[in-house]
Amino acid sequence: MPTYGITHLWAQGDPMTRFVAALLAAMSIASWSVMALKAIEFARLRRRAGAAQRCFGDPGTGADGMEALGQPGTPFFELASAGRRALAQHEASGAGHRARVDLSDWLQRSLKASVSESAAHLQRGLGLLASIGSTAPFVGLLGTVWGIYHALLGLGASGEASLDHVAGPVGEALIMTALGLCVAIPAVLGHHTLARVSRDIVGQLNRFAFGLHALLLTGSAPLAPAVAKERA
Repeated sequence: MPTYGITHLWAQGDPMTRFVAALLAAMSIASWSVMALKAIEFARLRRRAGAAQRCFGDPGTGADGMEALGQPGTPFFELASAGRRALAQHEASGAGHRARVDLSDWLQRSLKASVSESAAHLQRGLGLLASIGSTAPFVGLLGTVWGIYHALLGLGASGEASLDHVAGPVGEALIMTALGLCVAIPAVLGHHTLARVSRDIVGQLNRFAFGLHALLLTGSAPLAPAVAKERA
């Protein structure tokens, strides 16, 4: 009795079957790579968020505490840099410009633009996960349909139509659907998890921007909730 499986499917499949299998493998590698890279990036940003909270929670940190926000290119560092640039530009502008643009509004616009840019950067790669999660089952289904068609052609040419000769090739073709689901399910779960973490980081960026706005505008930052409770 012939043996069936993924190896047999690859060996006996035509170019279309092999293309679908290779495409599913590439989609799986891409999705797991994105999930691993984004997980490392988000874990690092969460640590930076803790440093940002301590920056405004500890007394006497001020602008010097911004050095703990990471390297250039990281969202919290870029947000602090955008606030500093906005303050310097406003102070360097003429009196007529100051009359038209309030310092608080100017800082708020600059910080909001930096947060929006960081949020867009955090979303990079998540669209690929969503696309893989939505299309991988259909790619696997295409491989199954083509595999069944290819198997029926082979059975018709051989003239064997018994159950044992039909069930093997058809069941083997269904492997493609299972592979498509194995690619799609982790991608969907990874996308939802990373999207939730991304929203949390954006929320932390907004809270940091609020404290930075107060620091640059008044020279003192609002206390973190835990510190304010201790001092009450």
